[in-house]
Amino acid sequence: MYITGVDTLNESKETGRLEAFSDGVFAVAITLLILDLQIPKQVLSDNALLSFLSGQGSVYLAFVTSFATIGVMWLNHHRLFTHITRSDSILMLLNLLLLLLIVFVPYPTALVAQYIFVPNHRYAALLFNGTYVLLAVCFNVLWRYATYKGRLLGKNADQHAIQAITKQYRFGPLFYLITFGLAWINVPASLVLNLLMAVFFALPGRKPRT
Repeated sequence: MYITGVDTLNESKETGRLEAFSDGVFAVAITLLILDLQIPKQVLSDNALLSFLSGQGSVYLAFVTSFATIGVMWLNHHRLFTHITRSDSILMLLNLLLLLLIVFVPYPTALVAQYIFVPNHRYAALLFNGTYVLLAVCFNVLWRYATYKGRLLGKNADQHAIQAITKQYRFGPLFYLITFGLAWINVPASLVLNLLMAVFFALPGRKPRT
């Protein structure tokens, strides 16, 4: 647990290590996504190569969706830790759980790329969208734990910015549950909605009016 009396410099170093480790995990997860993009196993004619590339549309869509989502999650992780200056064992465990899910993302991405246009095959998309539901829940739990009574926030934390983040995150699990439900009806549409969600969470939350 966090030990009271540790000076600000040590607090900064502690969260700095946590952020550096997290950045490395994000980088690995986002890099692994490229492994799903395959090249032909033999030299093809121009027409055959064009046909091969155009047939990879589902892979491109899954790649872009997951790249955007992981990238935005990294951005939001950075935003959170501009306000979180202290750490304890529970916060580190919650962060590890979040990173576990982040590293898992390339697996459902590969599955959904393979099954996206196969009729009556929705379980890959459900696993894909279900993973993002759990990620949204983890982000909320981590943030709410850190901000509860300001226990892990900096002394000069911007309360308006904190309220804006809390308000924006409140709807995350619900929005991703909608994409999960949409996967039962239309898998490509659920991926497009995931992309729109990435755009929404890339934008900073609106601060309350003073």
